[in-house]
Amino acid sequence: MNHQKFCTYGDTAVLKYAASALWSFGWEYDASAKIILLPVPSFDPDGRIKGGGRLEDIPAEDTLIFGGNLDHPGLQEYHCVDLLKDPLYVAENAAITAHCAVALAMNQSTVTLKRCSVLVVGWGRIGKCLARLLRNLGADVTVYARKPADQAMLTALGYETILDLDNKAMLKSFRIIFNTVPNLMIKKETLHAGQLKIDLASTPGIDGSDVIVARGLPSKYAPESSGMLIAKTVDRLGKELIQ
Repeated sequence: MNHQKFCTYGDTAVLKYAASALWSFGWEYDASAKIILLPVPSFDPDGRIKGGGRLEDIPAEDTLIFGGNLDHPGLQEYHCVDLLKDPLYVAENAAITAHCAVALAMNQSTVTLKRCSVLVVGWGRIGKCLARLLRNLGADVTVYARKPADQAMLTALGYETILDLDNKAMLKSFRIIFNTVPNLMIKKETLHAGQLKIDLASTPGIDGSDVIVARGLPSKYAPESSGMLIAKTVDRLGKELIQ
């Protein structure tokens, strides 16, 4: 599938890296191409394409759009491929997010991660990647998971677990707290001054004025890695869609 023509809408660093990687894979950039790559996620809260560009400028006929969170009402006439619905993409993006979260924590903390007491709230994709990475860096990792099956698996994998996030005395022992769950999980009354609190969830899960809200980390801390992942996914899925 060499020499497929594509173009991009939206001026972001990640998209530039993705376009460069696609070019290295044999794709050809053409401003009039019918294969269009949008940022991932693709739209701002007000419905505009991230980084600029207007959806109404994209012709719908015979157009294939790659992007993320493509539930925009203006896309009903387009053939769309949502990368955020691809299992491999979201898994690898979770790993990138975990690396970025660790980088953020190390930048904000006055201690190294070795022997540092860290709590990871949530055992989803990001929680799994984050807990493993932290443990590999020598941190003392505890994980909170709501499901009994997840708690059992954590025990089998050798992680410490916590069952009660309302226990102020217990939470005091953690130097760093990461939240990955998009629901309010930790109330400010249970937290302590001096703890580094990083919330990675799409909806805040830690209450407090000193919480670092850290969404969209791959685009901020690892735009080249994020762009390469987008390009690899478009190249892989494109081989299935484009003949």
